[in-house]
Amino acid sequence: MSERHIHMAGSVVERHIIKGGEGGGRDVFEYALLRLVPRVERGEYVNAGVLVYCRAKAYVGARTHLDEARLLALDPAADVAGVRAALSAVERVCEGGDAAGPAGADDAGRRFRWLVAPRSTVVQPGPVHTGLTADPVAETERLLDLLVR
Repeated sequence: MSERHIHMAGSVVERHIIKGGEGGGRDVFEYALLRLVPRVERGEYVNAGVLVYCRAKAYVGARTHLDEARLLALDPAADVAGVRAALSAVERVCEGGDAAGPAGADDAGRRFRWLVAPRSTVVQPGPVHTGLTADPVAETERLLDLLVR
């Protein structure tokens, strides 16, 4: 079964409806966009990455893409090097291990929850959404291409 939805931008998106017990080998995953909010008081942001968590696969991952021109259009004085460092830190926390600091010893779910917790820094998580996937690593890349690049 599938439904077709037309979004305001005019694109057609197909959403598959799965009956109970018919996941087709796919697992539930959660994802959130990483947003750059260089001037919080203006409420403007640009998407710069995606976080994906799949409990069934014990996977948490992030892929980022910084469009400097878009960031600087929102704030010509933005600290581009600082933003790159913050995005890199998010990816390291997802990977875990010593490079992630104290969070590296936490399980994938705790790292994801920590990363999607609201904060008032330049790099902020968006709302958490859900879906089904057979491959959370490929899903991370797909969402980056679809929602960020």
